[in-house]
Amino acid sequence: MAAPRALAAAAPAPGKAKLTHPGKAILAGGLAGGIEICITFPTEYVKTQLQLDERAHPPRYRGIGDCVRQTVRSHGVLGLYRGLSSLLYGSIPKAAVRFGMFEFLSNHMRDAQGRLDSTRGLLCGLGAGVAEAVVVVCPMETVKVKFIHDQTSPNPKYKGFFHGVREIVREQGLKGTYQGLTATVLKQGSNQAIRFFVMTSLRNWYRGDNPNKPMNPLITGVFGAIAGAASVFGNTPLDVIKTRMQGLEAHKYRNTWDCGMQILRNEGLKAFYKGTVPRLGRVCADVAIVFIIYDEVVKLLNKVWPTD
Repeated sequence: MAAPRALAAAAPAPGKAKLTHPGKAILAGGLAGGIEICITFPTEYVKTQLQLDERAHPPRYRGIGDCVRQTVRSHGVLGLYRGLSSLLYGSIPKAAVRFGMFEFLSNHMRDAQGRLDSTRGLLCGLGAGVAEAVVVVCPMETVKVKFIHDQTSPNPKYKGFFHGVREIVREQGLKGTYQGLTATVLKQGSNQAIRFFVMTSLRNWYRGDNPNKPMNPLITGVFGAIAGAASVFGNTPLDVIKTRMQGLEAHKYRNTWDCGMQILRNEGLKAFYKGTVPRLGRVCADVAIVFIIYDEVVKLLNKVWPTD
């Protein structure tokens, strides 16, 4: 009779939420991040090109469709995937750090019943965003933006991911891969704070009094898309500033604040929302796909990796 009693003690009490082990979160997050970026990268490429297309010079693109047409005409369909390698190398560890840190923080901030309220979800998301910004996002995003910006030059000098990294480090040192760190921390921190706040709020609403109520992948995807849309409208200005601070002409700006002021002064308030439409499509799909894959992988890991 001892064994059944031990199993009963190990199982979550009725009404108590089951916690996710950070190790599972790291594995599930990394897998979800890699799959997602392969699906949605072309929208990220177009968004970055539009944000780099400053009004101070004659605009190169008339809009999203024109950007796609010019890219395909000049470089073929694969041109829309220029810079994918740098983002793919970053997406796997980025999502792994994000979800691992979120679960680590949330496991320490839940109440006695294992529930995480919206405010604490926001704080855990903020911590996850800052962690991924410093460890992964800033260096990888800097390389990605330089790759995409380099393609607009008459004679592109970067021949691939590792060649590009070597050239950047050789010319600017390691700090060359950390351009726009402040803007990246602000962007990623606010990004994940908004997303996890919305996601936590919607999950709590859906599950009601049963924190372990199963969630259909379709419901998870809808909630993820809503969370993604909220983050886009909430922090696109920071994303524009981050992109400018990481571009090949970042030397024009003294710091993050100066970059924002120059954009406002030279291009107007609307410039802070350049690339919003392609970013909206990408981010909604991104967050929906990531949360669906993450949840499903965690369910699988719970079956093969007991951690209770």
